[in-house]
Amino acid sequence: MPKKLIAKSKKRKGELGAVKSKRITKNKHTSASSNNPDRVIKGKKPHSYREKSTIKLLNLYSEKPDDELRRARPSQAAKIDPDRRWFGNTRTISQSELDSFRNEVREVSNDPYSMLVKSSKLPMSLISEPNESEKRPPLLDIETFDDTFGPKSRRKRPKLAVSSLEKLVEISDMKADEYKVEKDKNIVDEYGVRVEVRDKSLGAGQSRRIWEELYKVLDSSDVICQVLDVRNPIGTRCPHIEKQLKKQPHKHLIFILNKCDLVPTWVTTGWVKKLSSEYPTIAFHASVTNPFGKTALNQLLRQFDKFHKDKKTISIGFIGYPNVGKSSVINTLRAKAVCKVAPIPGETKVWQYIALTKRVYLIDCPGVVYDTGDSDTDLVLKCVVRPEKLEDAHIYIQGILDKVDKEHLKGIYGIQDWTDCEDFLTQLAKMGGRLLKGGEPDLNTVAKMMLHDWQRGKIMYYDAPPKDDVVQEQ
Repeated sequence: MPKKLIAKSKKRKGELGAVKSKRITKNKHTSASSNNPDRVIKGKKPHSYREKSTIKLLNLYSEKPDDELRRARPSQAAKIDPDRRWFGNTRTISQSELDSFRNEVREVSNDPYSMLVKSSKLPMSLISEPNESEKRPPLLDIETFDDTFGPKSRRKRPKLAVSSLEKLVEISDMKADEYKVEKDKNIVDEYGVRVEVRDKSLGAGQSRRIWEELYKVLDSSDVICQVLDVRNPIGTRCPHIEKQLKKQPHKHLIFILNKCDLVPTWVTTGWVKKLSSEYPTIAFHASVTNPFGKTALNQLLRQFDKFHKDKKTISIGFIGYPNVGKSSVINTLRAKAVCKVAPIPGETKVWQYIALTKRVYLIDCPGVVYDTGDSDTDLVLKCVVRPEKLEDAHIYIQGILDKVDKEHLKGIYGIQDWTDCEDFLTQLAKMGGRLLKGGEPDLNTVAKMMLHDWQRGKIMYYDAPPKDDVVQEQ
């Protein structure tokens, strides 16, 4: 064999050996790169740099996908077995079972302590009976096609949502029975003057923006907590909201009697017994450090959480009058200040979400003043208005003197006797040095101070529960 060929074959073998060595080197990953999990750095201990698992994870993040694997491949043709398990009805119910279940639902529909679990798996459209009062009359009975679009169209005539004169008379009689003179704000006196609100600040909590915030909370909540002032539970209730929630069976309502530390125990017990006959009621004292009723409320919310296992999360909305303590109740449940609070009404401006647990969320709502036909004095004594915004605060003090025991006022302000409201404020102004030019008492400033004491609970008052529900202590 010639020498040149032998040299070339040796050179070829050397090249193959070099290629093999390169492949071996590539497989063994002997480089000192930071992305090499098998690297060995001289002069450093193995635990002083990244571990092999960490480097592999980082390489996995930076690895690009394989386009060949991502391409769609034709699937193999298949045939579905003609089995009743795939093509038959999955959920069936007989007519007798449906009737019995409909009767059971009708019996507990108005019970606030009963609720339907897993309503999504039930044929509620077959169970719930249609409401006859909500049915709309046929459109063609009210306005025929010829009267609307024909040559004899009479669209300018008033549209009546009734199909006959008898129905119109029935609706008119029903509205006449529901009419109340004391709630009609359009009545004028003999001089042609209509009574308006004396002070603009008394319209607080009734704006369109506040009502929109309330509707957001009602629509977003699975459970509604109506916070009431235990000193005046009936005055701080909203029958309108309760009536609307009865039309939505998936909404649950509970009462929270807040500020129970400001009244005697027998008053709280009596109101809890009275209101528990309508909805679940809990006595509560909002305090981050020393609360009362927190355990009972947490247990109740935990029960609602178990009832709504089919949902990922549930929302608890807190509604009520201004200054009843909605934000304070939420802070008590979270055991820290997550909502801005103040002893004055109107501190919460917009609704806000607060997470209690991973599944339970709390919704804080601004206070809303419901139109129940109350007088201006009743609105002020419900603590829905800031006293510093009242122009004539002294005209509302007579309501406090009528509600509060005389001996209690003597102990607070040190005034022994008075004839009327003006005399009481005059003596109080002279005792505190609240005088204007010429030595005239500043009745308005003193009245605002007294209203502040009323809102903060310094002046003790309460509405006693009905006599049948009062539990006197031995």
